[in-house]
Amino acid sequence: MITALDSSVLWAIIRREPDHERWMAILIEAASEGSLVISPVAFAELAPSTSDAGELVDFLARLAIAYEPISPAAAYLAGQTFKRYRKAGGPREHLVPDFIIAAHAQTHANRLAAIDRGYLRRWFPSLRLLQLSSKGS
Repeated sequence: MITALDSSVLWAIIRREPDHERWMAILIEAASEGSLVISPVAFAELAPSTSDAGELVDFLARLAIAYEPISPAAAYLAGQTFKRYRKAGGPREHLVPDFIIAAHAQTHANRLAAIDRGYLRRWFPSLRLLQLSSKGS
C-alpha cells in the first residue's frame, strides 16, 4: 500500500496544529502498511519550512517519506482534470498544483493523505483519501 502525502498534512505536523499528533499516528500506521511518498509539488510547497533542500529531505526521511517524481501520465491527468474544473466554472481557488498532487497520488499511489475541503472527492472521485476520522474533530 503506497500512501502519497499532501503538504497540508505535513504542514499540520510542522506547525504542531491541534491534530498533528493524530496525523502522526495515521502516518505511522500508513508506513506500517507500505511506503510513504511525496510529489515534487508537495515538496516545493514545504520548502519554506526549512533552510535548504537537504534539510527538507532529512526531515522527510525521518518520517520515512520518499520523494517520488511525477510521470507524464500524472501530469496529463492533472491538466485534463483542471481543464474540466475550469470549464465547469471552478474558481481559481484551486490551482494546477492542487490537481498535480492529486493526480500524482492517483497515478503513483493507492491513496492520498490530505486535508480535503471537498474538491478532491469531486474532481478525483476514484482517489482513495486517508483523512482524520470525525472523532474528536
